[in-house]
Amino acid sequence: MERKYYIDNLRWLAILLLFPFHAAQIWSGGEYSGFYIWSHTNTVFYVFSTFVYPWYMTFLFTIAGMSCKYALLKRTNKQFVAERIKKLVIPFFFGLLALVPVMTYTAEVFFNGYTDTYWKQYGLFFTKKTDLTGYQGGFTPAHLWFLLYLFVISLTTLLIVRLQKKCLPKFRVGSLSYFFIVLLFVPEWFCIYVLNIGGKSLGQFMILFLFGYYILSEESILQKLQQCRFVSLVISVLSGSLYTYLYCFENIRNVWITGLYVFYGWTTIIMLLGIGRSRLNFHNRVSIYLTQTSFPVYILHMPILVVVGFFSLKLPIGVAGQFLLIVLISFIATFLIYEIVKRIPVLRFFLGMKKQES
Repeated sequence: MERKYYIDNLRWLAILLLFPFHAAQIWSGGEYSGFYIWSHTNTVFYVFSTFVYPWYMTFLFTIAGMSCKYALLKRTNKQFVAERIKKLVIPFFFGLLALVPVMTYTAEVFFNGYTDTYWKQYGLFFTKKTDLTGYQGGFTPAHLWFLLYLFVISLTTLLIVRLQKKCLPKFRVGSLSYFFIVLLFVPEWFCIYVLNIGGKSLGQFMILFLFGYYILSEESILQKLQQCRFVSLVISVLSGSLYTYLYCFENIRNVWITGLYVFYGWTTIIMLLGIGRSRLNFHNRVSIYLTQTSFPVYILHMPILVVVGFFSLKLPIGVAGQFLLIVLISFIATFLIYEIVKRIPVLRFFLGMKKQES
């Protein structure tokens, strides 16, 4: 099967968005105001966070489901599981022990005036009871929850696929109307309440992964999304604007705003796939490099950004200046550290990177 470069390109573009998105959380508001360091609510960054959040992680799980389908065409189940362990489980535990404590230590100092040593903070990290966000110290998987969820969902999907092949060996999603594809937000809406742990719904991400595996991996569906990409764009912008206004300025929190949240997120996903298939199906030296960096950058960026943010907030350069400084320095530092890490075999292993070709 010919490689779908637009999926790779969409993934690394989403990963690069992490820098402004997480930097904005330092000034966000509402449910988005929690972070390892926090200044005050700035309307611009609150709106930005609210506009991005409904589709950001859901998009990554959806294209992960598509990639899973393509991966299993070239790998046995055992090879797939072994690869998932190397790429997800090992980096999760490495990050939990080596990277996340940097963030919770910073939070302890920032919010609680912690003055003891970094190493003694490890005791707090494993014993302090929190809401699992770690935004004011204590234990948290932090951003690495994505790796853990993705591993659980990948193995669950593998079992579902095996069962499906045994019971319904000829099952395949055929051509669907665009209207029906849009309506898939309804089962996602129901699933958002399933195993919702700290605001991260395993049920929602699971069904999106399955949508990616069974539905959005089909060429006929992708062609339909490409044909209707501008319709999706209009729906996405309108629903996103409405959701952001109602959430940020009317402070609405109910089941219907949740439905709008899911609808906006889903239509944005299908819009991105449609536009991506049309405009981003290419590869060059830059795109190949950024594709290779996606997972390591995801793992490394957060502790760097938090530390940079901690010191940047002390500078008298205004909110805009602080934001730009945080994004720029954390971006450069993350890629510099990536360049160092990729040359050290043991760190490549701990970050789930493939062996360097000789």
